[in-house]
Amino acid sequence: MPSTVRLHRVLATSPEKVYRAFVEADALAKWLPPNGFTCTVHHLEATVGGTFRMSFRNFTTGHGHAFGGEYVELIPGERLRYTDTFDDPNLPGEMQVTVTLKKVSVGTDLDIVQAGIPDLIPPEACYLGWQESLRNLARLVEPEINQ
Repeated sequence: MPSTVRLHRVLATSPEKVYRAFVEADALAKWLPPNGFTCTVHHLEATVGGTFRMSFRNFTTGHGHAFGGEYVELIPGERLRYTDTFDDPNLPGEMQVTVTLKKVSVGTDLDIVQAGIPDLIPPEACYLGWQESLRNLARLVEPEINQ
């Protein structure tokens, strides 16, 4: 039975900046792949009904996997909802991801729910990957470089 993971993090930056990190291809390629992986964004149309396609490559083995989806809801600085589907037939089904952003006194409260994770992916591996990705996200969005 597909599983669901829930993640939470507070980031010391604005919700608008975090939102941009989810909808700009070069930003996603920088922070989304977990440690040890690279990311290529092949297509990204961040509009409701728009689609995206990307692939991760294991830097050690060179093996990769591709996935893509559709944007279901986009409210700048507040919420994103999108689907995710792997190209690999061994990872069937459609995942649903909801990202909620809320301005708080120290920056942004970030909640992520990823539902419908294929049975072949252990939930703890999914948590580990997301934790690494969210550390990378913080490194991208928290610095205020005004040049």
